[in-house]
Amino acid sequence: MYRTLLVALMLVLKAVVVAAQCDWKLSTEREGIKIYTGGVPGSTIKAIKVEAMFNATAAQLVALIMDVNTSPDWVYHTKSSKLIKQVSASELYYYSEVSLPWPAANRDFVAHLIVTQNPDTKVITIDGPAVAGFIPVKEGIVRIIDSKGKWIITPIGTNQIKVEYSIHVDPGGSLPSWLVNMFATEGPLKIFAGIKVQLQKSAYKNIEFAFAH
Repeated sequence: MYRTLLVALMLVLKAVVVAAQCDWKLSTEREGIKIYTGGVPGSTIKAIKVEAMFNATAAQLVALIMDVNTSPDWVYHTKSSKLIKQVSASELYYYSEVSLPWPAANRDFVAHLIVTQNPDTKVITIDGPAVAGFIPVKEGIVRIIDSKGKWIITPIGTNQIKVEYSIHVDPGGSLPSWLVNMFATEGPLKIFAGIKVQLQKSAYKNIEFAFAH
């Protein structure tokens, strides 16, 4: 238990550091989805922050995010995604491969998802950094080793939530940073549009968690 709490605290601190260092600037606003970009000291890759409102419960979105095997249905350019290790209902490891247009090589990563909730505000945080190990590096695919993602889910009403997602990824390899930054807004728009569709599915209705309510 102590180790889990310590790891969770370290991940939160890392995400907070990235967010605090960014001077967020609104890049795109479409269909209620706001996308911000911000520079990160020491990196040529911009960080991304997305904000939107959804007519859903916090538990519904948690269930969708933690249902990692279905990620190809809604996460932009995800070729495959599979659960590696289910530590608990609120913690898991998964592997994912991201498809990129030729001649760029596909990317893959292993991520560690941890869900925590503030007992007073009921705000839920899901940290999802890339981690080493679990899956051997594959020939022809570039392994992402530097990625920090974070979801913040804030209940607004009985069936409404505010969602904030921030991420900073170094895609590695020879992919130029200007190309990554150029397409930085397209992915988040499609992901959040996909979330709206997925949340309407029966699999995510009437979901409850002991750790998120």
